[in-house]
Amino acid sequence: MAKTVLVTGGAGFIGSHLIERLLGEGDEVICLDNFFTGQRRNIEPFGSDPRFHLMEQDVTTPIDLDRVDQVYNLACPASPPHYQFDPVMTRKTNFMGALNVLELASRTGARVLQASTSEVYGDPLVHPQPEEYRGNVSITGIRSCYDVGKMDAEGLFFDYHRAHNTDIRIIRIFNTYGPRMRPDDGRVVSNFIVEALQDEDITIYGDGSQTRSFQYVDDLVEGMFRMMQQTDIAGPVNLGNPGEFTIRELAEMVLGLIPQSRSRLVQMNLPQDDPQQRRPDTTLAGKHLGWKAEVPLQTGLTSTIDYFREILDQKSSVEAVETLAA
Repeated sequence: MAKTVLVTGGAGFIGSHLIERLLGEGDEVICLDNFFTGQRRNIEPFGSDPRFHLMEQDVTTPIDLDRVDQVYNLACPASPPHYQFDPVMTRKTNFMGALNVLELASRTGARVLQASTSEVYGDPLVHPQPEEYRGNVSITGIRSCYDVGKMDAEGLFFDYHRAHNTDIRIIRIFNTYGPRMRPDDGRVVSNFIVEALQDEDITIYGDGSQTRSFQYVDDLVEGMFRMMQQTDIAGPVNLGNPGEFTIRELAEMVLGLIPQSRSRLVQMNLPQDDPQQRRPDTTLAGKHLGWKAEVPLQTGLTSTIDYFREILDQKSSVEAVETLAA
């Protein structure tokens, strides 16, 4: 049966892929976005679909909808340069955004999913990270506006569940990449690809031995969809690819997939509070969702490189035309 689904942050990288999936399922979809980091081009393909609706609004203001069956709360800058640009607003987005979607869900009886993050584990002392691990987060550091903000949102979700019987779901997203990322996203996959395509030095922070687990966006969307539909568990549930790579291995893989690049690897000091290792324990996702990440890193990187190459070529063409017209 078709549902009415609200996706906050729907013009973002992940949100737009989720909307594409929901429209494919036959649902009516409302995209709420203030376009701080979301991109209009991500949702342009949906504009002609009568089941797609855009609410240009900040999630920190109350959401005036009379009927909605499901809510996916994805609204928040997710890369360090973006969420550190205005840390106070990032905290407000995390807490007030969660409050507003919970109020909406409680009023309408909707099921609501919070897109939390592996950042709640901080610089982990347990490896891999299971959901019961309480983390090693700096509550006063420069990343805390995001890390602690997401923790606050998780706590608020469970407060509403206990106090109002709100039907909640919580996922913790590990590093995710794929087409529709912003070229200026500031995260490691997009940084490396854009630098390699433009023959710029590829910047590695520290010696590159810190590890991450990289999940292709299609795998994440499948996990999110399954989490929303099932009734076994409220969460939190990790969604990530347990394949673990050093940052240097990722850089070398990107260069191997762009053999014409003249980029060199250069090292810089580690940012404050940067985690040394990150890998999900996905036991719960396998047990309750029947889910696991399927897309190999090299396959996903190839698709992502093709996307960025097209975006950068378009940008170069526009700049060339503007130069001729000047």
